[in-house]
Amino acid sequence: MNELYFVSGLGADQRVFRSLKFQGYEPKHIHWIKPESGESIEQYAKRLTAQIQGKKPIIVGLSFGGMMAIEIAKHIPTEKVILISSAETKYDIPPYYRFFKWVPLHRILPLQFLTLAGFEVACWYFGVTSLQERQLLKSILLDTDTDFFRWAVDQALTWDNKTQPDVFHVHGTSDRVLPIRFTEPDVRIDRGGHFMVLNRAEELIPILEKVIYYEQMTS
Repeated sequence: MNELYFVSGLGADQRVFRSLKFQGYEPKHIHWIKPESGESIEQYAKRLTAQIQGKKPIIVGLSFGGMMAIEIAKHIPTEKVILISSAETKYDIPPYYRFFKWVPLHRILPLQFLTLAGFEVACWYFGVTSLQERQLLKSILLDTDTDFFRWAVDQALTWDNKTQPDVFHVHGTSDRVLPIRFTEPDVRIDRGGHFMVLNRAEELIPILEKVIYYEQMTS
């Protein structure tokens, strides 16, 4: 069976991909590891490659995981990098996020405050609507590692990537985390939010199948 590698978003884990299933492919989830002191996103991505066994894999990255997938592809040959609700280069990151480089609230405030105290805001921000989605988001936030969260936010804010591998990018038109006006995806999901990997999976699957199975036939 072919392997399909998934990289989750900042503060998330493999649970966000539970609705994405592709016949003939075994899902392999790349797990976040503890960042080393002063480690860059490039160095971290190189260490993550140890979790990839297949040759020229297809990697699916969500949000910050998409950025990481691009960095991984700089270290190993890949068949395709698929981005969901993510950024292709530094120019896709909204310029107003630079404020947090100079006023780093994510370093100053306790992580519990950043997540649970603003949970209703987080639900709106991520486009979470149903009770099931809210419960999953809350559970993910509670399980988030503090050190990794702070490191990952720093890396996202300072990401300097200007080049990209062979990518296929799907983005929602109502994404509030990474607004679509700053990027040029291959496919737009009408009114899709940042959490559309869960609540719009039925629309995403046939779109991604065309890419995944095409790569299989041509490889």
